[in-house]
Amino acid sequence: MSALSAVSISIQRRFGRQRLRKILLGSIPFLVMIGVWHANTVFEWLPPVFIPSIGDVWEAIFFLQEDCAGFVPLIMLDNSCLMSTHILSSVGRVILAAIIGLPFGIAFGILAGMNRTVSKFLEPVGVFANSISGIAWIPLAIVWFGVGWVTTLFIMLNTIFWLMFFNSMLGVRSVARVYEQSVLTMGGSRWDVIRQVYLPGAMPSIITGMRMSMGFGWRALIAAEMIGGDSGLGFMIFTSAAEFKIEEVFLGVIVIAVIFMATDRYLLAPLEKWTVERWGLVWKPT
Repeated sequence: MSALSAVSISIQRRFGRQRLRKILLGSIPFLVMIGVWHANTVFEWLPPVFIPSIGDVWEAIFFLQEDCAGFVPLIMLDNSCLMSTHILSSVGRVILAAIIGLPFGIAFGILAGMNRTVSKFLEPVGVFANSISGIAWIPLAIVWFGVGWVTTLFIMLNTIFWLMFFNSMLGVRSVARVYEQSVLTMGGSRWDVIRQVYLPGAMPSIITGMRMSMGFGWRALIAAEMIGGDSGLGFMIFTSAAEFKIEEVFLGVIVIAVIFMATDRYLLAPLEKWTVERWGLVWKPT
């Protein structure tokens, strides 16, 4: 047996054949994109001012260690503006908005969905609020709060709260009333109904809304940082584009995509899958 075959068998045993096949298939589009990107550098189909080389983008990581005039980061190390500062600033806003927006959206959505009359009254409000992109609120947010953390946080909260509220409300309203009546008939309280009927019944819808809200909220945050922020990845992209540092723009876009893909792949998607399996909406083979 050759060394290559031994390595291949070891990898298959470690990851599993199906999982390894899924990883390889998922990697093909990105490998093709990288290949075309490198080919553009070699054959110069488009000049570097439009599409920089992979090497220039890689070097931009180290260039961003230098001083950034006019930028006041959240964390300073030896008076240098680090790439990690932009990342921590954006991720910090996402975490703060999620801590505030998710619980309030779920709580108010459940309360509204418990009453069919109230939920039908508020449903158009939820549709109206979700139909307005978070980016559309940026000009007003700048007028109200100025440029900075509050503006970007407001945009994130506006996106996360309404998506969570709407999905939670519809999830609760989809639960059959007979389950609520059964708990009340057996002497249960309204809290028992929420805990044992509405929350489990609406959980798949809640988790789906959570995944959607974090996706739309992340995009709204980047746009808000470009226009009304003073730090973060969106701010870095905007200032780099103004200075024609295209390699830094590409780097920012790649980092944004990688962060959200990792969050969705390793946090939100498993949480959604576990939820629908936990409450019996799909069958998990043993």
